[in-house]
Amino acid sequence: MTKKIRTLIVDDSALMRQLLSDLLSKDPDIEVVGTASDPYVARDKIMKLNPDVMTLDVEMPRMDGLTFLEKLMASRPMPVVMVSSLTERSCETTFRAMELGAFDFVTKPKIDVANSMPDLQTELIQKVRAAAGAKVRVRPAASPVRPEVTKSPLAPDALITSTHKVIAIGTSTGGTEALAEILTSLPPDAPGVIAVIHMPPGYTKSYADRLDRACQIRIREAADGDRILPGHALIAQGDRHLEAYRSGATYSVRVKEGEKVSGFRPSVDVLFHSCAKFLGTNGVGAILTGMGRDGADGLLAMRHAGAHTIAQDEASCVVYGMPREAVAMNAACQVLPLNRIASAMLKHAQAKNAMV
Repeated sequence: MTKKIRTLIVDDSALMRQLLSDLLSKDPDIEVVGTASDPYVARDKIMKLNPDVMTLDVEMPRMDGLTFLEKLMASRPMPVVMVSSLTERSCETTFRAMELGAFDFVTKPKIDVANSMPDLQTELIQKVRAAAGAKVRVRPAASPVRPEVTKSPLAPDALITSTHKVIAIGTSTGGTEALAEILTSLPPDAPGVIAVIHMPPGYTKSYADRLDRACQIRIREAADGDRILPGHALIAQGDRHLEAYRSGATYSVRVKEGEKVSGFRPSVDVLFHSCAKFLGTNGVGAILTGMGRDGADGLLAMRHAGAHTIAQDEASCVVYGMPREAVAMNAACQVLPLNRIASAMLKHAQAKNAMV
């Protein structure tokens, strides 16, 4: 018999504890072993029940959720799925939680909670199941917030010479920190970057703004018609596909609605297929940590179109799903640990630059 995923639910709302328990209990592989109304109760129940996964509200009484998460990841690391309301403050709190080692998050409905929660059932179950098999990202007890970076202006000629080179990145679970690590490693004159991360509407702008404060390049949420420029990164909007296209001698992006592709909107496959069509050898593609297989087909198309393609290796992935599928299809020219991907992308973009 398959061992069930022992799950602890931590939320100050009795209604939310009941709703989450009911939803997760519908999966035969998940067992809700307990609930807690605040971090102190949760601490005692972790010691007593030894859960495999915990869901955690971001705003908690007696001890805030971030303080609890930081202490937990330093003393008793375990997979944690944050349950967050969609507010500007909650967005920042959620991303801070990811920095501290949370596995992923789901968005709590703002209104009509009881009737809206069933819509989250599939996402919640998928993320708890994925968390149970994921590598726990242990963080030190005092994990600092990334300092704000002062950006230098780009040289005028960089706006011309580097617009032919584009770096495309796709990621999902575990990707908020993986993408941040890559983007914070890029110099101010790096080729233009376009990226898809599986994230719900409302979070991508806050995520882009947060990265913009920490990176040497400029980062923002993509808008339809934006040019792909050196020293800039465009992050796909939540619930909108992102495509690259050629406009004369430059590249721009389309932001569009449409059916989900490979189970997602935005879809990494949509982005990568557009890169294969319009960028060809001027593209560099990278697929990072994430569950599922979104992006594998598109990365293969990019490789066939002459782009250099990279997959994150298993050891450095939080979830080795998307990269594994790409590697199995021979879609990746290189398989690299996360800390070597940024330099490899720059190396191949610069090599192509010399040939243009």
